[in-house]
Amino acid sequence: MSSHSDTEAGDLRKPFLHTGSWYRMGSRQSSMMGSSQVIRDSSISVLACVLIVALGPIQFGFTCGYSSPTQSAITKDLGLSVSEYSWFGSLSNVGAMVGAIASGQISEYIGRKGSLMIAAIPNIIGWLAISFARDVSFLYMGRLLEGFGVGIISYVVPVYIAEIAPQTMRGALGSVNQLSVTIGIMLAYLLGLFVQWRVLAVLGILPCTILIPGLFFIPESPRWLAKMGLMEDFEVSLQVLRGFDTDISIEVNEIKRSVASSSKRSTIRFAQLKQRRYWLPLMIGNGLLILQQLSGINGVLFYSSTIFQEAGVTSSNAAAVGLGAIQVLATIVTTWLADKAGRRILLIVSSAGMTFCLLVVSVSFYLKDAVSDGSTWYNVFSILSVVGVVAMVAAFSLGVGAIPWIIMSEILPINIKGLAGSVATLANWLTAWVVTMTANLLLTWNSGGTFTIYTVVCALTVAFVVIWVPETKGRTLEEIQSSFR
Repeated sequence: MSSHSDTEAGDLRKPFLHTGSWYRMGSRQSSMMGSSQVIRDSSISVLACVLIVALGPIQFGFTCGYSSPTQSAITKDLGLSVSEYSWFGSLSNVGAMVGAIASGQISEYIGRKGSLMIAAIPNIIGWLAISFARDVSFLYMGRLLEGFGVGIISYVVPVYIAEIAPQTMRGALGSVNQLSVTIGIMLAYLLGLFVQWRVLAVLGILPCTILIPGLFFIPESPRWLAKMGLMEDFEVSLQVLRGFDTDISIEVNEIKRSVASSSKRSTIRFAQLKQRRYWLPLMIGNGLLILQQLSGINGVLFYSSTIFQEAGVTSSNAAAVGLGAIQVLATIVTTWLADKAGRRILLIVSSAGMTFCLLVVSVSFYLKDAVSDGSTWYNVFSILSVVGVVAMVAAFSLGVGAIPWIIMSEILPINIKGLAGSVATLANWLTAWVVTMTANLLLTWNSGGTFTIYTVVCALTVAFVVIWVPETKGRTLEEIQSSFR
């Protein structure tokens, strides 16, 4: 993309492109530096970048997990009703919807790094607003601001990781996004046992305050730089990511060809979305992200303490910490398997496992209501429902948690990636808001009925994956996108 207008656009973006300008100097001087002074191993260089941007999903997870251990304390201190606290829990999803709408366009205009810098600021302000809240208005405002930042993070981080990772590592590194979310949730659960809710909100600031300076030390996405026509920056960025001793000429040519072909059809009319190469990846990406949320996972994670109380667990907050730890461990397994077993098989196993676990939970709640309180069978069904919830979260983490975001970042065509990515992320957060807003109310209505609804959705997810979702393991982004034509 070498047109005059693209060059001018590139100039406008220079402040964001050169926040990591140290790597340009490193590239030019690498021939004069010793091997110990430069990053030569591609995996080390890419992993360092992924670990820095992973602070964003940790923030995302902390936001999700915050409402579980703090429910009783905030409700008591500020005199909130169940309905008001449900609004507080779900407003992060409303903010995330706004962030999702903006995420694609922001990341296309100022790049992946610039977008993450913008996302970090409202997160910090939001946590401060919650920590100093004296009434419900500050809680709501803080939650909306956090959500806005999280909405941008949830789209940009998987896309950035997919665009910098070598094809043999893309699944594992892409899973780091969801792994970081689960670590954030577990930290919120764990710290919630020991610190008061205002202090916990202050601790929520930490991931983004570390992320902002960290972004100054990593290169911008080479594919985004190429798309913007900044070819010198593109090659330097790719060279740093692959190692200074690596021959990148084949990958450079492949990305240039992909960018050149997409620039010829840079404006897409609505009628063109009927073409298979557009509607199919859009349908798959949106379908997976919507079904991921309709499984009820956010309802379970946001209100896990309440669910455990309903099941008769005495120390419900401690049980929620155990739940968070299991989720982290299961996601680590996914990170290891994503490039070995493949995305599709993990999705099938994960969604089928969730269907079975949720069926066990719903039947347990129905039977528990049918027997007398405190009886042996009552205790058996209580234990069974807790085991089912924990197993459901583990099954979710084995595929449905991480893989939809990886597939979304892999299959969307480069020329509609910004807009289509925004739509897919918006659909995910809109569904998450509906689930989070209704979960507490549904659980109050009928626990068994709530989990029956989630069971049906997971069964539909199995069918959707079997019929529509392709395998993307071991293929370049350009190969995946061209396969839809």
